[in-house]
Amino acid sequence: MQDLSIGPDDSSRTARRVLNAVRLGCERYQRRVFNDVSFGLGAGDMLRIVGPNGSGKSSLLRLLCGLAVPAEGHVELFGQALAQQRGAIASRLLWIGHAFGVKALLTVEENLSWLGALHGRDATAAVQRAIAAVGLSGFEDTPCHALSAGQQRRVAMARLYLPSAPMLWLLDEPFTALDRAGTAQLEAHLAMHCERGGAVVLTTHHELTQRARAYGVLDLGQYAT
Repeated sequence: MQDLSIGPDDSSRTARRVLNAVRLGCERYQRRVFNDVSFGLGAGDMLRIVGPNGSGKSSLLRLLCGLAVPAEGHVELFGQALAQQRGAIASRLLWIGHAFGVKALLTVEENLSWLGALHGRDATAAVQRAIAAVGLSGFEDTPCHALSAGQQRRVAMARLYLPSAPMLWLLDEPFTALDRAGTAQLEAHLAMHCERGGAVVLTTHHELTQRARAYGVLDLGQYAT
């Protein structure tokens, strides 16, 4: 199993293991996409998943968060099989897919309150601080259909600024539609989350200029069938 940590793999680090992918295989439309993908992720780690189009990057994230079932192998979350945690997954990890995942008819504040409720209720003040953190102050009462694509992406990413956000973040192309300033801010926030003991797995074609000290890259093209 690949260990993405930087520095010695001591007992304290093993005790903080967040996520294990064990010999994962993925099938899509009766075609095997990848085989034998294994890695371990600890508190403070960041893993970037890369690979050519169709190599299964998004599919791997869906396996890691329980939205899909592997053709072989298994996933462990905090030392326990993911399949045994169905009722608790939403409180233990945050998954944001490639799509914005916002409701067009809801306002920015309503969307963030609704999305945040997947992990636990946040006070109105906390929601407003998260909105401000992504540069959307003044848009709280704006329906999301009236926002640009970049602003809708900021609404989705505002979940990462809520106090209720779990420590493990699985993000599929999080920089899509963000401008340069938004990209730099999100990079810094992901690195800070890891410095505070969180963990991040993300797919992106974007080369990160700010990243966690414990950082690894997984090229799914090497696991193609």
